[in-house]
Parts: sequence; C-alpha cells; structure tokens
Amino acid sequence: MDPKPPDVIVLGTEWPERALLRAQLIEEGHDVVAVDTWPFPRLYRRPDMKPRVLVIDLHELPRPRETLEEVRIVLPPDRVLVVTALGSLTGAEVSALGFTVIERPVTIGQIVAATGALLSRSHVSFPKGGP
Repeated sequence: MDPKPPDVIVLGTEWPERALLRAQLIEEGHDVVAVDTWPFPRLYRRPDMKPRVLVIDLHELPRPRETLEEVRIVLPPDRVLVVTALGSLTGAEVSALGFTVIERPVTIGQIVAATGALLSRSHVSFPKGGP
C-alpha cells in the first residue's frame, strides 16, 4: 500500500505546543505529521505527498522570513496557516506574503478551527492512479 499525504503538517520548535496541536487535530479526524525544523522531510515535499495544509508556528523559529519565502516555493500560500509570535514577523508582514495568519494570543482551539477552515477550502489533485 502506498503512503498517502498527510492532511496537515505542523511545524513548530516548541514540543509541548506542537504536541497539543497535533493531538487536537488528530482528535478532529485529521492525519497529522509534526516536525520541529524547516525544511520538513523530503518525502513530504514530493508532489504526491505534499500536505493539504501546513501550519507554521513562528515562536522561536529561526529565520522566519527566509523560511516563509522557501515555503512559498513548496506550497501555495493559501494552504499555509502562520501563527505569529512576539519578536518575530508581524501579522501584516505575514499577510503581505500571501499566507493566512492567526495572531497570538491564541488558543489551540482557535488554531485548530483556522486549520479546519483551510482544509475545507483546499483541494488537492492527485496524479493518475493516486489516492
């Protein structure tokens, strides 16, 4: 059986926040992979394995602007949710790059709801013979 792409990849440097968000998204019925560094594993950059949505938490993320510029090459910005952090890029700066933004202070529930909204809008077409 071929692996299928995850619904969501969560990118965040802080393990507790990443784990809580992943757990809640799984509870909502989504297939979720969590990673702590960019770029995420090569497997998930293949066209047939890209996630439907990428959630990026800017808290303590090294080189946030460079990371977001690189992400735009891998996934369309309308499939990316960025959670802002104090001392990082502002919501306006992130929005100017075309990403969906949710600004701190924010709850896990609010991030999950925003992720669900992006998932409901995302349509991924698979190559012939795909899932």
